Amino acid sequence: MKGLKILSIALSITAVSAALASGWTVSVSTSNGILFQASPPASFTTNVPFIINNSGPLFSPTTTFVSGLPQITFLTSQGNPYPILTGDGTFFTGGTYTAAYTITSTKAPLIGFNFVLQGFVWDLGQIIWQKKVVDLNTSQILYNGSGVFSGASYSGGSNGMVGFSQYINLARPSSNVQVIETFIVHVDGARVPGTSTASLLLVEQDWVPEPASMLALSAGLTGLLLRRRAKK
Repeated sequence: MKGLKILSIALSITAVSAALASGWTVSVSTSNGILFQASPPASFTTNVPFIINNSGPLFSPTTTFVSGLPQITFLTSQGNPYPILTGDGTFFTGGTYTAAYTITSTKAPLIGFNFVLQGFVWDLGQIIWQKKVVDLNTSQILYNGSGVFSGASYSGGSNGMVGFSQYINLARPSSNVQVIETFIVHVDGARVPGTSTASLLLVEQDWVPEPASMLALSAGLTGLLLRRRAKK
């Protein structure tokens, strides 16, 4: 009887956890960049592919239903026909990249995300970023962040790989969010072609639903049950 009770609890938590962590619709409306050339003045549009969970590379606009935790990775170094790159021997002196997407569900609210950003700067290269998360139902801003990475020619800057990987809590849980992120890359003041570089390599976000702890609890109880049955 005790074994049956453990089985019942484990199966119940597994079912609830699966329901909470699945059933998300991810819609990417924008994933493209514009690169600027100073002489002669010109601009060039580039489409940036992305991966949603294990699907991709994809291009916007795209809507995908995922059965696991939403993961969106923008492959900015693989833009078509140009990566999000200025300087580094090219004629591009500046550029922008914009990504916009929504995540909607009737399941458990999202409570936060792991934000990964990777880039490369050298000399007069600079990457400026801003990311905003908004609740689609209330228009409340759940996160609004920004930052700058600068090459060694700027005060406090340094040459080489730049970026971070950090977990960010939303201001409150939400089941329906819109994400808008913009990036500026430039080598203003540098000779082109030249060595100054600003390159946006990767932008990723891995979303966490509420309550995430139930997933670990489910896995732990299920494993305990399997070991118990194996001993019998």
